[in-house]
Amino acid sequence: MNIRPIHTEIDYKATLKEISALMEFDPDPGTPEGDRLDILTTLVKAYEAKHFPIGAPDPVEAIKFRMEQSGLSVKDLEPFIGRSNRVYEILNRKRPLTLGMIRRLHQGLGIPAEVLIAETVWETGVTAPKARLPDGIIGGIKRSYNR
Repeated sequence: MNIRPIHTEIDYKATLKEISALMEFDPDPGTPEGDRLDILTTLVKAYEAKHFPIGAPDPVEAIKFRMEQSGLSVKDLEPFIGRSNRVYEILNRKRPLTLGMIRRLHQGLGIPAEVLIAETVWETGVTAPKARLPDGIIGGIKRSYNR
């Protein structure tokens, strides 16, 4: 079972091609072909994690994703953000999240606090700095909601 690490783009593409061929046969786990497929997919995952990392979404994208995922409307966000005009300002990147909004969104919708305090790209395309919160506040948010 001659398997080598994936070091280059050529190795990566060749491994993907081999995985595709193996998947056509749908090998059973524990068979030589199944083991080979398992090892090759593990190597590809490691290569992709190193060469194609996926960053965390910005706060607005995280909120929109949760809305879509849970079938939420702007009205549903009012308990976490405020009146609908305030929700639209947040979703349209015209207003930053406040600490209270971050806490309520984290607790109520389960959006990680780290994501909610990350840099936001404003409607102008400028990246806003990370929220400036007092030292230790994130740890306090996590502790208070992880009980």
